[in-house]
Amino acid sequence: MYAIFESGGKQYKVAAGDTVRVEKLPDAEGAKVKFDKVLAIADGKETYIGTPYLDAATVNAVVTEIGKGDKVIVYKYKAKKGYRRKQGHRQPFTAVEIESVSLGGKTVFKREAPKKPDKPAAKKDDEGEKPAEAKASDAKVEAEPVEAKASDTKAEAKPAAEQGQTETKADDAKADTAAAPKATKADIISKLDELGATYSKSAKKDELLAILAEAEKK
Repeated sequence: MYAIFESGGKQYKVAAGDTVRVEKLPDAEGAKVKFDKVLAIADGKETYIGTPYLDAATVNAVVTEIGKGDKVIVYKYKAKKGYRRKQGHRQPFTAVEIESVSLGGKTVFKREAPKKPDKPAAKKDDEGEKPAEAKASDAKVEAEPVEAKASDTKAEAKPAAEQGQTETKADDAKADTAAAPKATKADIISKLDELGATYSKSAKKDELLAILAEAEKK
């Protein structure tokens, strides 16, 4: 369904809800206008053609915008005369939105009212009828690993403490060893003589200590 009307010496083919720019009109933005120079109307079943216009036919619209089009440069030039003229022009226009078309007092077609968006349906939880409780249980499950991590930290802390104690004991033993006087080779030989152990006088101190240790065990 469409209509063809004339305005400002130009013809426009429109349908309900279309927005077209026509030559500047004296009406203000938001005003309702009627175009009575209708050339043709098609309602989907039959086409009405005027001679040149249809009687009692109007295209009803509302002004949505008043403005100016893009700038057009007008340049004049004459060769070998030194004549140059440059001028810019922006053609004013009035944008209208087609609301309805009537013929003989009857509305042929009109713009449909915008439909209100449907409210989105509430999403259902597939896991159960009580999503809040499910979320709470999930929160508890997620909280358990945190406690486990805390216990792991404690477990890791114990070996560290034990290791510290072991290192402390080792340091004490080293300190005791360092504090004790070192035995000389002559002292070791005298002890071997007291115990009646056999040894070689040319043996080194470490060998004598090993012989002394075996003699003390006996």
